[in-house]
Amino acid sequence: MPINYQEVYSQIQTIGAGAKERKKRKEEAQAQARDLLANFDSQLDFLRAKVDTAKEADPSLRCAYPLDEPLASSFDVQPVSVSPTLIAADGSQINPDRHAAVQFGLVNVGAIVMKANSGEAPQIETDSTLLYGDDLLPNGIPMSDGMVALRRDLAERQKLDELSKGMAGAVVTFTDGPIELWGAKGEDASAYEDFIEKYKGVLSRLQSRGVITAGYVDKPSADLVVRLLEIAMADNEQIQRLREFHPLRGVSDRWLYGEKGNPLLKPGHRSAVFKIQSSSEKRYTGVLSLHFFYLNVGTEGHPWTVRVEIPKWVAEDSEKLNLLHAVLVQQCRMMGNKPYPYLLHRAHETAVVKNEEKQQIEQLLTMELRKNNEDVDELSSKQSAKDLQGRTRM
Repeated sequence: MPINYQEVYSQIQTIGAGAKERKKRKEEAQAQARDLLANFDSQLDFLRAKVDTAKEADPSLRCAYPLDEPLASSFDVQPVSVSPTLIAADGSQINPDRHAAVQFGLVNVGAIVMKANSGEAPQIETDSTLLYGDDLLPNGIPMSDGMVALRRDLAERQKLDELSKGMAGAVVTFTDGPIELWGAKGEDASAYEDFIEKYKGVLSRLQSRGVITAGYVDKPSADLVVRLLEIAMADNEQIQRLREFHPLRGVSDRWLYGEKGNPLLKPGHRSAVFKIQSSSEKRYTGVLSLHFFYLNVGTEGHPWTVRVEIPKWVAEDSEKLNLLHAVLVQQCRMMGNKPYPYLLHRAHETAVVKNEEKQQIEQLLTMELRKNNEDVDELSSKQSAKDLQGRTRM
């Protein structure tokens, strides 16, 4: 038996025994967070000064940086007079597997283009990039899963850039996940900087053409605004040891704006726009600096709060911001009681790589290599043992 269920069940019982105390602590922290939000709602100058002080003590600080809208703001969808072209892109990948007979990777990007309110059928595009040989050895180092993910993220944005070229009128583009490219660690760090430069080039080209772009984060777990509230209540000594100061631990922004019984955001409403204070701000500067807002794409009695990340050129243009807001609400309503942008759903369906497709690519690649008299390795012994017929263990 692969799992000692008796041992696990004993641990589950221990977890259950602590549920009442955890719930009590969490509810106390949630009540405190709501009080702090109300107390500091309009004290924007004070909050900005506190964050500026805090980031001197901790340069890696990550939190919301308030701009000119009160913390508890709730903005309804504004009427828009244009019918934009919408472009959504999503990607998937096959990571290199050292246990496989053939080493390869794949980045697959699906994109959907739709002219809003036109009645025209959406345009579907797929780009598939096979990674083999030297592609898997950037800087002479075997490519990690994280680097494949970075290639995927960059490819998604490059596809938005490619498809939006030459388009007339308003264009709204979005991808799934943060607009910020997450960093690579260790040996990947130098290659990561190359990706960042290419990515900033994409963003700059979109900005020069007036294209609206956003990253859509479904079910966000971040505490950017909650962290701002913790900083607001911290004294000078606590600011100096901010990494240890978490009085509101367990409270998420998603709960703060979308608490089921009393959400701050009504259905379809967005929050204030904040700047993202993080160590990445030295990379994303000027019109490329990163901002975000929360959006309730749910219905009455069933709030669903998502985070929408945008660059500064969208955040500071009320027409672009209002159009993006309206588009996302409309897109999510198309999906019924599981709100999610319809075009992103379609892009994901287009991009996803199934296991049988991976196996077919591996077979085709193996056949081609053998046809051209190139050596093909064998499966590792570990993988061969896993593949033995009748074995069901993970």
